[in-house]
Amino acid sequence: MWARCLRAAGQRSSWVAAFSAFGLGALLSVSLAPLHFLLSLPLALGGLGVLALWARSPLQASVIGWLAGLGYFSFGLSWIVEPFQVDAARYAWMAPFALVFLAAGLALFWALSFGLAARWSTGTELGRKQDGRRLVLLLGLWSLAEFARAYLFTGFPWAGFGQFWINTPAAQLLPWIGEQGLALLTLAATLPLALVRRRPLLAVSPLLLTTLAGYALPRTAAPEMTSHLVRLVQPNAPQAEKWLPERRWDFVRRAIELSETGGYPVAQNAELSALAAKFVPDLIIWPETSVPQLLHNASDTLSAISERVAGTPVLLGIQRREEGRYYNSAVLVDAGGRVDQIYDKAHLVPFGEYVPFGDLMARFGIYGFAAQSGAGYSAGPGAVLMDLGIGQALPLICYEAVFARDVLAAPSRPDMLIQITNDAWFGTRSGPYQHLVQARMRAAEQGLPMLRAANTGITAMIDPFGRLREKIALGEAGAIDAFVPKPLAATLYSRTGDWPVFLLCILVVLGAVNKRRKNAKGS
Repeated sequence: MWARCLRAAGQRSSWVAAFSAFGLGALLSVSLAPLHFLLSLPLALGGLGVLALWARSPLQASVIGWLAGLGYFSFGLSWIVEPFQVDAARYAWMAPFALVFLAAGLALFWALSFGLAARWSTGTELGRKQDGRRLVLLLGLWSLAEFARAYLFTGFPWAGFGQFWINTPAAQLLPWIGEQGLALLTLAATLPLALVRRRPLLAVSPLLLTTLAGYALPRTAAPEMTSHLVRLVQPNAPQAEKWLPERRWDFVRRAIELSETGGYPVAQNAELSALAAKFVPDLIIWPETSVPQLLHNASDTLSAISERVAGTPVLLGIQRREEGRYYNSAVLVDAGGRVDQIYDKAHLVPFGEYVPFGDLMARFGIYGFAAQSGAGYSAGPGAVLMDLGIGQALPLICYEAVFARDVLAAPSRPDMLIQITNDAWFGTRSGPYQHLVQARMRAAEQGLPMLRAANTGITAMIDPFGRLREKIALGEAGAIDAFVPKPLAATLYSRTGDWPVFLLCILVVLGAVNKRRKNAKGS
């Protein structure tokens, strides 16, 4: 009878742990944009640390990690259902499957880190030493799991832990350690809270010290400004209407009118608006795929645009075809309406802009949402710089601004970053806000201004500290005239990338494993 009671109690505690893991993962997701509810961090990550220590086997720990990831990614990436609503009659049924499979797949990275932490922390010691080693291993392995998520299988670093801190003083560490470094610090500050019942002072000290250090960082001054004036245009074309034959030219006409008049939305700074009104912009930037033609058919359209904007160069998004391949491109249109430079997007969205084995999949009716043929778009050759007359710029199209490594791949240091994007795919909830956060992080990591033109928002001038200088809100049509900030000196992160943090994580794991082996030999 006692044996049956103990087994029943153990089963109940396992179910409680499972529901707790999922719930704590979901709680952690509210620290992401647009909520940025940072009080969830110590509760969620500290609680997951407790569950990691509670796990009695590597399998049990893996299940806890997987359920935590499932909760986090299911809620944090809920915007992924939005593309399926654009053509709801055909695709809406796929939305829940896409969200569940994406969340479940990404959660496997967490499951592996939790399981290995439990496996490699088992030793002869009991209590404090073994628990401490498990948390250290979890710190290193979880951080490495986030690295793997960002780099493997083309990478998907969306909802990374470093993104919690964009509106706090901790964002000033981005030029030094990058997003992955902030993620490591996040875990280092909160996982020790799992020991609060045994060693309360030790448990809370990392969080207190990290918080105090963050607020002790000196505040950054306003950046110096160049005399280059840029007009950023947001036509606000809903994705469901963007390509309709009876509507698509309405949005082009709207973009042209906004390019002619410029100015600021009512909520913006009137003094800056008056100053900008005295100047003609040096460059106009339109969003991704803002011209609904293939480039080789668009010469008359480009000439008309150039004429209406009095010969001001325009950087705009357009699709093009070359030798049977389709590209998602950014082109610079010169004063005469001619194409001066072209950049082809290199980092494509899997199952969005291309489908693996796309020609085969097309036989079964499976296409990427933005695909032009069975295989979708083709990838461009990689990062290039464009000379825009106002300086050397690294162009990024939509999804490419998510990847720090795509910015680091620039052939030389640019004067600015430019992102053209169509966030209408992401809906109006969390997706566009999270995408903007990642663009701000790329600017801060490099110490470069980011000029961002989005179809439905959020269009923004971002300074080299990652702060929003001017913006157009989500779902509004408008244009802003903004002076381009000067770039800062090359940052440490721009020279080293993620290597120092990655090697530190490796050393943490190796150190903990080596300590376990020594203890095992000495016992």
